[in-house]
Amino acid sequence: QVQLVESGGGLVQPGGSLRLSCTASGIRFSINSMRWYRQAPAKQREFVAHISWGGSTSYADPVKGRFTISRDGAKNTIFLQMNSLKPEDTAVYYCYVAHAGGAAWGQGTQVTVSS
Repeated sequence: QVQLVESGGGLVQPGGSLRLSCTASGIRFSINSMRWYRQAPAKQREFVAHISWGGSTSYADPVKGRFTISRDGAKNTIFLQMNSLKPEDTAVYYCYVAHAGGAAWGQGTQVTVSS
């Protein structure tokens, strides 16, 4: 069974930085891509960033220039470096993996940006 474990969330002041990580285990098939999504209170889950296993990346407009997604393919792990954080970045951040056998979600990690 595929499992995704996120870590790195927490409380940070506006303008601060956090680095999230997500490790996938139990994957029997090749990974196509991994993504980060987020869901703020009373809002729908929204796309944040995508990385293909070939290395191409894409970002949602609100985070472009502030967030960077990267991967360690050997460890089936992705990272989300978040800089210049704003209160509107407050949300639960979810990891998602698309692989040849299907897809899976992580349980999420809370990010709170507040002074």
